[in-house]
Amino acid sequence: MNLKTCVAPSGQFIYGLHQPGFTAANMRENSYVGPLGLLPDGSAFDNQANFPPGAVDEPSADSIFEIPNPFPFRGVTYIAENWAAEKAENPSAIKLAEPAAVSFSQTVHKWFGSTRLTPDKKEMIFTTLPEPLQLAVAETSTDPEDLVCLAGICCEFVFDEKTSRPSGLRYVKNKKGLIRPLIKNKALYKVIANNPQLPDDYKQVMVLKPGVQGESEIVGEWSNISTGGNTHVFEYLRRNSYIPWGHYAANMADDAVRYRVNDLTRTDMRALRHLYYQRTYVRLARSLGVSAECDRRCLSEEELESLRHQIIDVLAESVKRDNLAFNRTLWGWNFGFDYAPSKYRLHGSHQQVHQQYAMIPSRVEKASGILKYPDSDALMTAYACGDLIADFICKYRQQTGKKFFEAYISAIYNNQRMDGKEGARSLVVYEDDNVILFVPKAQTSQWEVQLMTRRPVGNVLEADTQTRRSLDFAILTAVQTLEKMGAKMITSIEYSKAFNANADQDDQRLLYAFLPRLPESPGAFSEAQLRWINGHYPEDFAAACRAKIANDVKDRNRSTA
Repeated sequence: MNLKTCVAPSGQFIYGLHQPGFTAANMRENSYVGPLGLLPDGSAFDNQANFPPGAVDEPSADSIFEIPNPFPFRGVTYIAENWAAEKAENPSAIKLAEPAAVSFSQTVHKWFGSTRLTPDKKEMIFTTLPEPLQLAVAETSTDPEDLVCLAGICCEFVFDEKTSRPSGLRYVKNKKGLIRPLIKNKALYKVIANNPQLPDDYKQVMVLKPGVQGESEIVGEWSNISTGGNTHVFEYLRRNSYIPWGHYAANMADDAVRYRVNDLTRTDMRALRHLYYQRTYVRLARSLGVSAECDRRCLSEEELESLRHQIIDVLAESVKRDNLAFNRTLWGWNFGFDYAPSKYRLHGSHQQVHQQYAMIPSRVEKASGILKYPDSDALMTAYACGDLIADFICKYRQQTGKKFFEAYISAIYNNQRMDGKEGARSLVVYEDDNVILFVPKAQTSQWEVQLMTRRPVGNVLEADTQTRRSLDFAILTAVQTLEKMGAKMITSIEYSKAFNANADQDDQRLLYAFLPRLPESPGAFSEAQLRWINGHYPEDFAAACRAKIANDVKDRNRSTA
């Protein structure tokens, strides 16, 4: 088998172990031995070790595991045995510490003394800080006083006369005649607005109120506010999108502020995902001539399920299937925001919870340029990442005679520890009758977890009500578990099957990947080659995730006792 996957047809994982030993010829002509400093006893310490007299012999360098990704297009993961062995002794140590409290205002008070530091003087200090330091304070401060002071520097507020709290922003016309907020420093403005410690009324007027970020139309809504709940989600249309043919964004509304994943409730996640299912089903229905009565209202879960069945019935007609103009979905979620003082934006554009989705056309016209195409060759297949899985599983079945996902699920449940020792061996973090949340054997992010349907459900159209509920809860479980371990930025993506896929893709599962961005893993030349470097065994990371979920269950039980 030459498919470059770690999933064997027998339902087991296969991977390699490098145990290097080598001799390096010494071709250096000169030595530059010199002092580096002093040891505690006052004796000199030099760099003699850097200048060996002859060849360097390394009989037994560190062992490295090489694990092909289950899906070859995602590359290969390398695990350093020595690093992973340390984590294996204590999997609960796989976490990031909570950042320490930071207050520039309190530091300034210590410098000047509270009796001598007037509000005007403090504002002057903040104003005269170099911009990189302003950005650093705006990103790291946990003191609302810092953030309010910086906010006043980068934009102009309108204040309520009775409460003296912000009620809006000053607006001006730009050079194109468009009305925009009067923002003096856009980078600083974004960083402040994305800091969870900014008071909510400032968040409202700076970034949350509909319209403050632009004129994108709100074309969907899910709310239980009128019945005493606290979930409210708006669906924005992004007409001129980086995604061809536009996309939609489901945002928590301005009266349901969520700046941390762990602030999300199951109802919140259900609402965010409901708008995704609804938009997809309605667009499909209308493209197929199926009536969908949804003007100025949100469909119920029961109505969604009825509409799904109608679509499936119509798609059974081969003519309808073959001529489906938009045949795949795109869904993603960039949670978290960070901005370096050097002005490198490190993740998504906004901290407030929002999920994005679109439908992808089946084909796109080839741009002519200097080439001329015959009419029969004027179109090419539009890209969707789920197609990469479809192509691979077809090759897998052709070469092995086995269905890939059946072998993959078997390998997950039959998993053995990579180090061959006793201890946690399960990759499963959470599961129910419909889905499995697990740690992939070859993680492309150091903390990657994945979610997969257990049955051959390849897209959201094939997912019935119970499966959709399972997906929603497992997505919430995945991101909340990662945040409890210290992840602040998480990218989530969906790999899905085309609605009119061929019969040889009947085994494809709907798959989600959750990819945290960690402080010491910025991505460099290795990652650009799809070589992913890891310092723990996947079994130990799965154990660490399960421990977080178990602790949450205990906490909930105590709070309800």
